Amino acid sequence: MIIVEYVDEVWATTGQAILPADPYERALHRFWAVYVDDKWFPSMFGIAKAETEEAKAESAEQAWAGLKLLEEAFEKLSKGKTFFGGDTIGYVDIALGAYLGWAKVIEQMTGLKLLDEEKTPLLAVWAERFCAHEAVKEVMPETEKLMEFAKMRLGK
Repeated sequence: MIIVEYVDEVWATTGQAILPADPYERALHRFWAVYVDDKWFPSMFGIAKAETEEAKAESAEQAWAGLKLLEEAFEKLSKGKTFFGGDTIGYVDIALGAYLGWAKVIEQMTGLKLLDEEKTPLLAVWAERFCAHEAVKEVMPETEKLMEFAKMRLGK
């Protein structure tokens, strides 16, 4: 995410801002991006790495609890708009969106639904909008290729 911040700072006057201008709002967006990287992704990936059903269930509960918190964060940060960044893709959108391909892989590998319309309706709709955005759909990795890599990496 450091590179994303660099891009935001270098092209701050010529393009769409990635982080909010307000220092407090910037801090909130940075906090949630770190949360995604340091807390949520490891719990999600823990589902795939789990060697027992008990460990898989524990990781799944942690991942769902994290998504519930991210659902609440989306509601606050988006202020009723399309993305965490408001009307446009922002910092937290990039942080969480970077893992959507992996979420699909883990769903296929395990049969668990992570972005569930019932448990996290706002995030489920957000994920669809994010992946359909013209800036994203061209660069979103193919699930099949990620699946091959995950199987190789996990030895499954």
